[in-house]
Amino acid sequence: MGICLPGTAGAVSLWNDSPRNIFTDRKASEVGDILTILISESASTSTTKDSSNSKSGSQSLSAGTGIFGFLAAASASGSDSFKANGSATNTNKATGTVTVSVVEVMPNGNLVVEGTQSIWNNKNEHKITLRGIVRSDDISYKNTVLSSKVADATLKFDGKGPLNAKQRQGILTQIFNILF
Repeated sequence: MGICLPGTAGAVSLWNDSPRNIFTDRKASEVGDILTILISESASTSTTKDSSNSKSGSQSLSAGTGIFGFLAAASASGSDSFKANGSATNTNKATGTVTVSVVEVMPNGNLVVEGTQSIWNNKNEHKITLRGIVRSDDISYKNTVLSSKVADATLKFDGKGPLNAKQRQGILTQIFNILF
């Protein structure tokens, strides 16, 4: 006949054993934590160039005398003029949100973050990818950061699918653009 011994009981706390203070806001601070980047970027460039160049010249030759009598009086003149004007304006604006993960905590406490968000609509994918460095002090109590506060930020908007394929140049057009 076997002897039945009572099992051991383990004490489990009702509270989270996290080292974080319960009186502070929960903000991303460790590898694996997530935070939301509020994208609000705009860039505008404008370039205007004017060029002009002109030159003129004239030559004259008087009639010859003596043994050079066969030379008749002659004159020649020429001019050249060039003028070019050009301008280009480019304006870009991007807004949205993307949630990223902390992939590294730097020795100074800054967080390296990275994340991708894919949205599919009618077989078209729209992808937002963000990577950069965030200061812990720039994280709001809502665990969000403005994109203007992300250092060394790389923000990439990309897409694929039937609609995006139609917005790209065809192979023949690309070849003609290279050649001409």
